[in-house]
Amino acid sequence: MQQSKEQRVHNVFEKISDNYDKMNSVISFQQHVKWRKDTMRRMSVRPGSNALDVCCGTADWTIALAEAVGPTGKVTGLDFSQNMLNVGKEKVKDLGLEQVTLIHGNAMELPFPDNSFDYVTIGFGLRNVPDYLKVLQEMYRVVKPGGIVVCLETSQPTLIGYKQLYYFYFRFIMPLFGKLLAKSYREYAWLHESARDFPGMRELAKLFEQAGFNDVKYKPYSGGAAAVHIGKKI
Repeated sequence: MQQSKEQRVHNVFEKISDNYDKMNSVISFQQHVKWRKDTMRRMSVRPGSNALDVCCGTADWTIALAEAVGPTGKVTGLDFSQNMLNVGKEKVKDLGLEQVTLIHGNAMELPFPDNSFDYVTIGFGLRNVPDYLKVLQEMYRVVKPGGIVVCLETSQPTLIGYKQLYYFYFRFIMPLFGKLLAKSYREYAWLHESARDFPGMRELAKLFEQAGFNDVKYKPYSGGAAAVHIGKKI
C-alpha cells in the first residue's frame, strides 16, 4: 500500500530527528543560518510581539523569533513530528526561553483562532505538506491584519549549469551524506523529491497572492537554491 505524502513525511522526520540539525548544516554548507539571519533582518520583529513558527522542526527559527520578541513577547512552534519537537524542547529548556510554547499539530489545520499572531513563519517545511495553498491560507487566517507571513524554503535555481549542478547534488550527493552521517539514505532521498517538485519563486509568489496576501515580495539566496517570500495581510 502506498503511503500518503503526509504519512511519508511524518515517518522521515520521526526517523531523522536526532541527526537533523547536524545534517542541515552539512547539506546546506551552513548557508541556512545566513539565510535565516537575513530573513529575520527583513522581518524587523518588534519586541513584545506574538509569533507562530509553523513546521518548526527542532525549533531553530522558533528560538530566533523568541530572542527577537524578548521576554514580553510570545512564540509558538508547531510541528507534527513529536521526535523533532522533543529535540526542540531540549534546546528551549537549555536556553531558558519561557516565552516559547512548542505544540504537536498539523499545518493544514492550525489550532488557533483567526487573527492571532503578528508574525507567522514557515522554514523549510512548506515543501513537505500535502497542499501548499491550504497551508498558506491557514497561515493567512491566523495572522492579524497588518501582520506578515514569511516562508524560507528551497527554490528552483534558474541559471543554466548551476541548475543542473543543484539537482545533481540534491539527487545523488545529499542522500549519500544522509547515509554516511545519519544512516538514512531513503529519508534524505525523500528531501530531494520534495525540493524537486516545489514551485519556483514566481509560482510561489502567485500562491501567496491566491491565499489572499498583498505586497508579496521574494528574494533568492545562493543563486536560487533557496528563497524567502514575505506576504502581508491587510
